[in-house]
This record gives sequence, C-alpha cells and structure tokens, in this order.
Amino acid sequence: MHLTLSSRRCLTAFATLALSSLPVSALATDWLVKTQAEYHQAMADIAPGDKVILANGQWQDFEILFEGKGTKAEPITLTAQDKGKVFITGQSNLQLAGEHLVVSGLVFKDGFTPSSEVISFRRDKNNFASHSRVTEVVIDNFSNPDRFEGDYWVGLYGKHNRFDHNHLEGKRNKGVTLAVRLNGEAHQQNHHRIDHNYFGPRPIFGSNGGETLRIGTSHHSLSDSLTVVENNYFDRCNGEVEIVSVKSGKNQIRNNVFFESRGTLTLRHGNGNVVEGNVFFGNGVDHTGGIRVINADQTIRNNYLEGLTGYRFGSGLTVMNGVPNSPINRYHQVVNATIENNTLINVEHVQLAAGSDAERSATPQDSVMRNNLIINKQGRDPFTLFDDISGIKFEGNIRSNTNKPAIQSGFKDARSKLVRNGHGLLQLAEPVSGVGASADLKPITKAQVGPSWYPKTEPEVAFAAGKVVQVTPGEKALYQAAMSAQSGDVLVLADGHYDVTKIIKLDKVLSVKAANPGKVSIRFQRSALFEIGNGGSLELVGLTISGVDAPDYSGNAMVRTAKWGMYHNVRLVMKQMTVKDLDINHSFHVYDSGARAFADYINISDSRFDNITGDILRLNKELDDLGIYNAEYVRLENNRFNDIQGAIAKVYRGGSDESTFGPHVLMTENIIANAGLGKRNKEQAALLLHGVQVTSLTDNQFINSAPVVVEHTVGEPQTTITDNLFDKTSAPKVTELRVSGPHTAVLHNNKIR
Repeated sequence: MHLTLSSRRCLTAFATLALSSLPVSALATDWLVKTQAEYHQAMADIAPGDKVILANGQWQDFEILFEGKGTKAEPITLTAQDKGKVFITGQSNLQLAGEHLVVSGLVFKDGFTPSSEVISFRRDKNNFASHSRVTEVVIDNFSNPDRFEGDYWVGLYGKHNRFDHNHLEGKRNKGVTLAVRLNGEAHQQNHHRIDHNYFGPRPIFGSNGGETLRIGTSHHSLSDSLTVVENNYFDRCNGEVEIVSVKSGKNQIRNNVFFESRGTLTLRHGNGNVVEGNVFFGNGVDHTGGIRVINADQTIRNNYLEGLTGYRFGSGLTVMNGVPNSPINRYHQVVNATIENNTLINVEHVQLAAGSDAERSATPQDSVMRNNLIINKQGRDPFTLFDDISGIKFEGNIRSNTNKPAIQSGFKDARSKLVRNGHGLLQLAEPVSGVGASADLKPITKAQVGPSWYPKTEPEVAFAAGKVVQVTPGEKALYQAAMSAQSGDVLVLADGHYDVTKIIKLDKVLSVKAANPGKVSIRFQRSALFEIGNGGSLELVGLTISGVDAPDYSGNAMVRTAKWGMYHNVRLVMKQMTVKDLDINHSFHVYDSGARAFADYINISDSRFDNITGDILRLNKELDDLGIYNAEYVRLENNRFNDIQGAIAKVYRGGSDESTFGPHVLMTENIIANAGLGKRNKEQAALLLHGVQVTSLTDNQFINSAPVVVEHTVGEPQTTITDNLFDKTSAPKVTELRVSGPHTAVLHNNKIR
C-alpha cells in the first residue's frame, strides 16, 4: 500500500513497540511523495525494503540524494509512480550512496546537470554506492547549453553496481556519456555490469570529448576494472573517433551491437581485455569502424563486422604501433594479441602497425590472427601494412580471392558465395568449420534494450517531414509564415516579390521553396535574413535573394547562426538558388557561422552567386587551436560563383587533436570566376582550407581568381585535387605545417594556364 508521511509518523511508535520482533520485510512500506520536501522527510527515515515513489509529473530543479543501506534481500528503491511519467527537469541530478539501492522509471529531460554528472554512483569522494542498480531510467537530450562545458551523464563508482535497460540519447555537450571511474582502490576491480542499454544517437561533436562509453582513464589504466559491458545497442553514436574507450584492464565487452556508428571500440589503455560476440553494422556509412587494438594480452574473437568504411584509427580492424617505453598516457606496444574467429564482410580497411611514425615505432609482437573470415567486394584486399608485421602470426584465415594480397601466408581463398543466415548475418554458403564468427551469434535488437515504455524516435526532424504551407506575396507574409510554421514544414512561395523587414530566427527545421524556381525574389532589410538558433536547420530551394536593401553595415550575412549558445547541430541546404548583390558594404557573407556553432552538413548545388563582398561560407571561427571546427561536411556541386571578393569557403580546424574525422570539403563541377581577390580577403585565397581532413576538388574551373590554399596539420589528411582548370589562376598551394618533406596531396590532370 502507499502511505503518506503523516500516516507514517502515527505508526512509528506503534511499530517500534509492537512489531520490533518482526523481520524488516514486515515493516517495509511504499512511500508516495509529492514534493521535494516530502522526499527529504522520507529519506530521513528510510529502511531496508522501503520504496520511495515520486508522484507523476514534473520535478523541476531537483538534486536528488538517494542514500541508504539496504540488503540484498531487502533493497531500498526509488521509483516512479508510473514509469515514464515522472520527469526530472531543469537543473537536476541524482546521486546514489550506500548499498543495495535501486532506482527505476525516471526520465531526465528538458534541463541539464548543475554538477559534473547527471547520475552519479557517489555522493562525494568518501561516500559511494555499491551493490546498487539503476534500471529503466531515461536521459534524453539533457545537455548543458554550453557545448564545451563538460559533464558525464553517468558516473559509475564503487563496486558491483549494475546499469541496465536504460535509454541515453542526444548528448550534445562535451564529456563521456557513461564513464566507469577508477579513482582509487575502492572503485577498481569493481565487477560492474552495464547491460541491455540503448545508447541512442549522439551527434557529431566536432572535437575531442565525445565518447559514448569509457572505462577508466590513462592515469589508472594499469589497474583492472573487471567491468562487463554486454547486450547493449549503440545506435549512431557519432561523437568522436572512440565510441567505446577502454582505459583499464580485464574488462569484457561482449554481445553488443554497433549500428551505423562512426568510430571504433578502442582498447586505448589497459591489458587483458576480451572483446567477443559484438556485431558491427556499418551499412556503408562514412567513417563507420570496428575494433582498434593497443596494449598487451587483448583477445578479439567471434565478432561480426559488415559494411564498415572507416580508415586509419577508425578502420574496421586496427592494430596499432606503440611507443617504446611509452609513458602511461601514450601508446603501449601491442603484445600477445589474439584475433580469432571473427567475420569481416565488406570492411574496407584492416590496418596493421597503424600510426607508425618516429614516435610510434614499436611494432606488434607475439600476436596471432587466426581462423578469421575476411570477404570483400570484387576480391578487394582490405589490408594496409604501415610497418613490420613479423610479430603477427597468420594462420587458418579465409579471404576472398585477392590479386596480389598484402599478406601472402596464413590465408586460403573462399570457395563459396555468401548467404545471409536466420540471424541476419552473412556467412559462407558452404561454411568452413572453425573459421569466422559462430553461426549461433545472434545480434541483440533495438527492441530488446532500454525501457520498453520509452520510444526510440529519430534524433532529428528531416527536411519536408511536416506539412506544406502555401504562401502568397504580401506585407510580412514570409516572416509570419516562418514564425507560424512547425518543425519540418515546407513554405511554398507563390511567384512574386517578398520583402522581409525582420530577421527570421529559426529554432525549427524549415524548408522555403519557390513554387516555380526563378520566379520568387526576396529582399531583406536587416543584418541577416535568417538566423539559425538551437534546434534550427534551413533548406532553401529555387529562390532569388538580393542584399540591396540590407543596412549599410559591414559584416552582414544572408544566413548566420546565433553568435553564442549553440549546442544543437545545424543543417543547411541550398539548391537552384540565385544570390546576388550582397555588396551594400564590405564583408557581406552568405553563411557566417558563430563561434562554437557546428553544422553537420552544408550542401549547395545548382546555384549561382554574384557580386558578393564577403565569403560564401565563413567557417573559420575556432582559432584557439583546440581541434574544434564549424562544419563536418561542406559539399558544393554544379554552382557558379562570380565576383566574390572573399573566399568560396574558409574552413579552419587548428590544434593537434586526432579525435575527429572532419572537416570534409567536397567540390565538384563548379565555376569560380574573379574570386578571392578583394583587399579585405587577407589570405588572398579563393578557397582556404586549414586542417581539413578530407578534401576533394574535381572538375572545377577557377578563372581569374586567387589560388586554392590547403594547409595540412595533424592526422593523415586526404587531399585530392584532380581534373580542374586554373585559368589565369595560380596552381593550388599545399603546405605541410606539422610534418617535414613534400606534401601528401594528390594533384593530377589539372590544367593551369
């Protein structure tokens, strides 16, 4: 039964005298609390077997301390009146301290933690939880609005704790989603279990600090954690290059599914870990990776990896070089690694002795790759060898028939085709006993993880996912339609002219399209036409936009982001556009990113830009050289740029961090005429790319323009400049800023005249 606190006070004396000889379970009661004050009163008298039940509704700014000592048979429970109907909002968090505690049914949403963790298995350094459990709890987009103010969503301390059937989705600020902390002996050899959780989509962070799960840190990496991570579903966890970062010893990572997640399960520090029974579905998504091996005594067996595109530190299977006599925070040599009975299907890259350089010169030793099945399309060899691999023994492996394979011995060619088994995994139609992942391997499904009562929705609203709204010319027509629209709506503008007298500020996903491309014109009278804020993304199609009515200020922009406070990623699409006369003053830009704003992608196609005094894309605000940048993908296809005083794009990523994949700049079939020559364009570049990781310039024409300037920094940048015309334009300038020797860019079949 549920009792109120006043009822409890009346019963206390009677219970003490008359029931003192009964077991604790006879006194255990469910206490329904409706206010924070009632919660604190209940906790003052909590006893083994008791349940504290939070009443349905919203609990604002609630810092919950759940402290007590239950028993294995009689735990103390904190739960919701109805699971999924108790919302912890505002600046709130949860701390557990004691033994045999259970928390369930809560939803953290519409807020963020005022401390370093949303859920912490400790009160302070001396008081933590052991033998406790958090189950069926949701943390949904509970992110600090300052993207670079770091926190953890879950911090596991103590020993023998379980975190299971929870839903964690949409962490947008810096910091690990779930961290196992080993700060002292009380938290080491902890035997924690992390199972059946839904790690929902985590957006690209654009910097270091976006791991989804981490076990330990480099400082404690020579200690054993003994943590089990099993039967979890990692759904599009794209924060950074390490999805799971293991930085301790003797952990078991088993039977998890990684679905279209960019990055890898990384054995970054610590020895004696076992990775088995995991399934990786890349489905050809960019930068999807598998397993990265570092350190000693690691076992990788019975894993299934399919459709992974990642390379370098994010490849399908990576065995790293180490640093001789490595300090604890660098790369320890791979020794005694066992990689056996894994299946790799259409995994584009398997990289051995990866990261080899003057520092990382310790090659893998005393290791073995055996009984693995490695099949790729058209017999393509996925192996790349970066150093001596004589310390790896190859035996009993089967691969597709490959011409001139990088590794000659220890492999046989497959003799049968692939078929998909009843568990959805590919295997040989005529299996070879003892080779590849077990036919019994069955990946856990999304429906089997997380709380059954909380929906797993798509992480972002797609363009044109809402209703179509017809708009006709009229005073304030476009502005009012945009303000009234719902996220995902499409505004279809009838032929004619539209004046916009106010900045259209977007906290929604909006498409604005011409009913008839080329027959809709827009002029704006403020310093920007659109300002994208948190939750906003913009698609523009078929419009003609002019800046002739903009105020006579420098630094105007057709589209800009909010200048600060951006923690939602932006998407920008422009198709069949005409943008002209952004020239009322100098430095009038098409798109101007604010500092710390980040775009998942900017796609511009089939458009024309004329007479602009600033830059087309201004993505150079992160000048503190911390590995931060303003856009992941910039795609420009079949556009015409004329009389652009600034650059087509200025993209900047500084620093020495190697935890990200971008930026990417992809330009195809564009014509650039008289660009980059303005006196305020201090770099004197038609295209300035600093620290860009992937650059592809193909079939473009640069006419009477400033040169393309590419500055390579960290990592292994991939720059390809092919089949372009540079007419009255200098050849591209490629500079290596961090490594000696000639640049690594591929320049081929370009015409310079």
